[in-house]
Amino acid sequence: MELAGLLTYGIFFLTLVGIYGLLALGLNVQWGYAGMLNIGVAAFFTVGAYTSAIITTAESSGHLGGFGLPFPVGLASAMALSGILALGVGLITLRLRSDYLAIASIGIAEIVRLTLKNEGWLTGGVRGMAGIPRPLAGLIPGYDATLYLLLVLAFVAAVYWANERAWRSPWGRVLRAIRENEAAARAMGKNSLLFRLQAFVLGAVVMGLAGALYAHFVRFISPEAFNPLFATFLIWVMLIAGGSGNNRGALLGAFVIWIVWSATEIFVTRLPEDLVTRAGALRVLLIGILLQVILLARPQGILPERPPRPERHE
Repeated sequence: MELAGLLTYGIFFLTLVGIYGLLALGLNVQWGYAGMLNIGVAAFFTVGAYTSAIITTAESSGHLGGFGLPFPVGLASAMALSGILALGVGLITLRLRSDYLAIASIGIAEIVRLTLKNEGWLTGGVRGMAGIPRPLAGLIPGYDATLYLLLVLAFVAAVYWANERAWRSPWGRVLRAIRENEAAARAMGKNSLLFRLQAFVLGAVVMGLAGALYAHFVRFISPEAFNPLFATFLIWVMLIAGGSGNNRGALLGAFVIWIVWSATEIFVTRLPEDLVTRAGALRVLLIGILLQVILLARPQGILPERPPRPERHE
């Protein structure tokens, strides 16, 4: 029984690591490639989750839904709506400097979260949305969680491959040039706003994908699940710890930080009862201390950014 419990938890753990890894890969396109300080990751994560949930759930009096469409349709809709939202946000905010972009993006993320929280007819409000179907369920009896983990890992592999190709492409080189010296890139005839907008939208599409996969994994979502602490702050810690500009670093950061985050939960549950009520704040404090240690000891991250290998021409 203990072995079975460990395997079950391992599958659960790796599935969440995969979902957070997708979020880190999406943020890496925006920050690691183009240097855009997006503190509104939660907005695209939330929109992706709710969109796919609404598209695929059965009819309910508690929220908009009843479409009952297949999982791939929900997934595609989540990615598309997240991309459309990013396009609108980007057209308004990407002309701002990085610090102002950060302020604007976190404000937009809170607007999205509070709108979904208060519009009960649309999302169920604080009651949340239940009954979200899980794809591949029943395909192999008793292996639903394992099959879903394989599905998540397949998406992680596909996004990682696409990110690596983009990093080595002329498009990726232009983004890095804009990140390092936007004025020089403009002087060379590059439309920096267009390239930054493309990176912003593509990163948001990946975040929407992660949101959809999260919704179908937990099968119940509510606004509290998309608190900026879990849906933005942790993602930034993962990317910075792993190494921004490095896709392998983004995935490694997601794995390492999620281990630490899970370990802090075990740690705080062993505290005296009068301190357990402060567990949430203690966990954030521990993650914050870890981030400071990483920034001081290894500011470039565990796997720092490396220039792409030159292409071979035969």
